[in-house]
Amino acid sequence: MRRVILASSSPRRIELLKQFGIKFEIIPSNVDESINQSLSVEENVIQLAKKKAQEVFIKLGEDSKQSLIIAADTVVYVEGIILGKPSNEDEAFWMLRKISGKWHTVYTGVCVIDGPSERILVEYEKSNVYIKQMSDEDILRYISTKEPFDKAGAYAIQGFGSLIVERIEGCFYNVVGLPLYRLNIMLQKLGYDLMKGEL
Repeated sequence: MRRVILASSSPRRIELLKQFGIKFEIIPSNVDESINQSLSVEENVIQLAKKKAQEVFIKLGEDSKQSLIIAADTVVYVEGIILGKPSNEDEAFWMLRKISGKWHTVYTGVCVIDGPSERILVEYEKSNVYIKQMSDEDILRYISTKEPFDKAGAYAIQGFGSLIVERIEGCFYNVVGLPLYRLNIMLQKLGYDLMKGEL
């Protein structure tokens, strides 16, 4: 019996996978998600997604041979700077001010490890997002919702953050944290298909 593992405790990623009626387990990775500004944004998300999946693969031991592991890592890229999750209110304020009134790019690296075939696939998706011009008061009001603190770039497109997102180009679910179209392409390469409920 194959075990499907989501290597994340992100409520957004959990909800996105649940909508397909898939039975899966949640085993979060404990990988350090620190951003390496000396690497490209693509390298950052690909490396972190792969590290997360591999850590859970090792954690499973013998069970890894019958497991399909899905991991993802999301960051925001603006004006040459990679933004992860803010660790406090000051960081959240700085990030939101940084992306206010301009376009930024959201990158998500996705790694799928197929235990039975021992294949590892790693890809990334990117989307462009325009955040409305916000006053300091707007930013503080948004921070007071507590929504920014576990989100790359300090906002959630599907929550109160939807009120500050003016435009988006590309995959919406990528901005949420799990690009479903990209994920399914990867799964199809391994012989699975979310559309057919094959996982």
